[in-house]
Amino acid sequence: QVHLVESGGGLVQAGGSLRLSCAASGRTFHVYAMGWFRQAPGKERDFVAAISWSGGSTYYADSVKGRCTISRDNAKNTVYLQMDSLKPEDTAVYFCTQYLGTGWAYRLYEYDYWGQGTQVTVSS
Repeated sequence: QVHLVESGGGLVQAGGSLRLSCAASGRTFHVYAMGWFRQAPGKERDFVAAISWSGGSTYYADSVKGRCTISRDNAKNTVYLQMDSLKPEDTAVYFCTQYLGTGWAYRLYEYDYWGQGTQVTVSS
């Protein structure tokens, strides 16, 4: 069983920045890709970004490309999401997730473990 705990959410004005963190338990963090999804009220949970096990490859949704950076520190079992130039439409609960397959994924159902989420609210 893997436990994922997100932190770093909060209230920020449009144009501001936030850095989300996700701490993972277990000894296999460095083996698997990690991802971030987000869910706005009344909407589906959508893919935001993913990073390969080594950190050498990253993937982004078009809606955040150029504004977000995913990274990981395997020595600390932690994955990060740096979000810049935030917009009100970025308001959502952000979830960290781990993919136990080969490579990476962007579909919700392909991910195996999920954190509880951290709220990000962007005011206009």
